[in-house]
Amino acid sequence: MKRGPSLFNLVSIGLGLAFLYVPIFVLIAYSFNASRLVTVWGGVSTRWYVALFEDARLMEAIWVTVRVGAISATLATVLGVFAAIALVRARRFPGRTALAGGLYATLVMPEVILGLSLLLLFVSLGLPRGFWTVTLAHAALTLAYATVVVRARLQTFDGQLEEAAKDLGCPAWKAFMLVTLPVIAPAVAAAWVLAFTLSLDDLVIASFTSGPGATTLPMRLYSAVRLGVDPKINAVSTLLIATVAVGVMIVGALQSRQPRVRVRG
Repeated sequence: MKRGPSLFNLVSIGLGLAFLYVPIFVLIAYSFNASRLVTVWGGVSTRWYVALFEDARLMEAIWVTVRVGAISATLATVLGVFAAIALVRARRFPGRTALAGGLYATLVMPEVILGLSLLLLFVSLGLPRGFWTVTLAHAALTLAYATVVVRARLQTFDGQLEEAAKDLGCPAWKAFMLVTLPVIAPAVAAAWVLAFTLSLDDLVIASFTSGPGATTLPMRLYSAVRLGVDPKINAVSTLLIATVAVGVMIVGALQSRQPRVRVRG
């Protein structure tokens, strides 16, 4: 006879979920607070969302953050796919250990050290700090995460499918595009969403590598909070939460689909 979960387990799960999500739900609720005082409930209102879209500086910061996140996530995902292929399939090339160590170092390296290193690199190269330096820095930050996600999927991929395509006359690149890539597409999408989310969240590295006209949303929010909590901060944070939640649902939907692999000559 199967026994259900014990009361202790249910309470533990409930407390853990409450610890994680109650602060988020409180923030979302207070984003609809009509009162200017964030600690006083003044009724339900969407006035702060309206005020958010009327704030030119915040909207500019949001636009910069979205562009940086999209470009850096795309760059990190593409490079991560190539890095994962090299680590999984080319097991004996001389630089494999160095490549793996260099990639995974960013997973444990403090962001302050990484941000300072990138700043010194950009200065030594004579690159003016701005939009593109932040984008490259975020791509460097998220590359290892994208590689880990794609590598995990490639390790379970049946290589005989791609070999069969090659036997039928497909060039190596075409076999990868038509056979391997559709199968690992959910992992690639998950890597992109993870990289994009990490870029949205970053404050430290952006602070080191940004310049005039490249103020990201976390930098803008941090500057605003130091002067007092503006209710518009709750509204923009709620929108960020909604964006991440939608991305997670999209990745979940992609992972639930099993693509049919067709081998073409």
